[in-house]
Amino acid sequence: MSAHTRNIRGVTRQTMRAARLHGPGDLRVDAVRRPAAPRRGEALLRVSVTTLCGSDLHSFLDGRIGDTPVPEPLILGHEFSAVVEAVGPEAIDGFGKPLRPGARVAVDPAQPCSRCDMCEQGHPNLCRNIRFCGVYPVNGSLCEWIVMPSRCCFPVPGEIDDETAALLEPLGVAIHAIDLAKIRPGSSVAVIGAGPIGLLIAAVAKLAGAEPVYVSEKLPWRLALAHKSGAVPIDPTKQDPVQRVLDETRGHGVDVAIEAAWGAEAIDQAVHMARPGARVVLVGIPRDDRLELTHSVARRKGLTILLSRRMKHCYPRAISLATSGNLRLRELITHRFPLSRAREAFSLNAEYRDNVVKVAIKSS
Repeated sequence: MSAHTRNIRGVTRQTMRAARLHGPGDLRVDAVRRPAAPRRGEALLRVSVTTLCGSDLHSFLDGRIGDTPVPEPLILGHEFSAVVEAVGPEAIDGFGKPLRPGARVAVDPAQPCSRCDMCEQGHPNLCRNIRFCGVYPVNGSLCEWIVMPSRCCFPVPGEIDDETAALLEPLGVAIHAIDLAKIRPGSSVAVIGAGPIGLLIAAVAKLAGAEPVYVSEKLPWRLALAHKSGAVPIDPTKQDPVQRVLDETRGHGVDVAIEAAWGAEAIDQAVHMARPGARVVLVGIPRDDRLELTHSVARRKGLTILLSRRMKHCYPRAISLATSGNLRLRELITHRFPLSRAREAFSLNAEYRDNVVKVAIKSS
């Protein structure tokens, strides 16, 4: 069913389907107003695929992410690919080229203002006025059509399919985390959490020359994927991951520790795994919005602790990596759903059922 179908389950020529969060666990596919024509510097996109992110699950489970609540129905989703249906005047894509109707694009969900001090200093991911798809009050991509700034659209080559194009967003997050980590060839790295982001971080760390890369993950099917990518797997349900890393490094600890879980004890584990003078990069979003670690350990080691905030202009590199053949992004996707079954998709993902790693939802 499309927005061109008249009077079927409430959808008319002027409306479209959208998966909206009405409250914790209350996700409904509603008929909502279709976007208006794009204005200057905008593009009307027909959404192809949205993949679910851990931050989407935070909103679904808790009706908020961090300190940002969802007080009214909100369309979720931000990892997505699309086809350009129409463009407004002066529509320039993310590469600085004119954006054309018909182009297949990966879409950066972050919409910085480009005018504040953070943007002007080259940190658009820290923009004071940033708008982000699927984070209140900005609607996301789990719908049939969306209007986005054209500069957020990155045309992809034919060898990148729609699912892979959607996965360029989490790959960009992984690239940014590795940028913060400043990994050098031969650096030892520990990654805590082998969800999609953790798996991508481990893979990009390997490509950056890290060796060895340890990955701690309690879900066995995800740990198996980390092992397949060349990482040293650690099952925290069977052994103390901190002690295992210390044993493997002869008591020294790793050069870089990256937390890619939902915070909690993983943050303190990263601090204990790190060698003195190491860098610790925190990527996960704690469900309780708290950061706790053993202060004396972090202080005495003189650690550099960085919190990773999304990414900044990583799409060109993500596209290059996706076309290089060194990363097989689609292998992350284990489940596929139509938009009409969005709630089922979220429930399966949130409950970690059926060996789920990554869920893709097709809008059209």
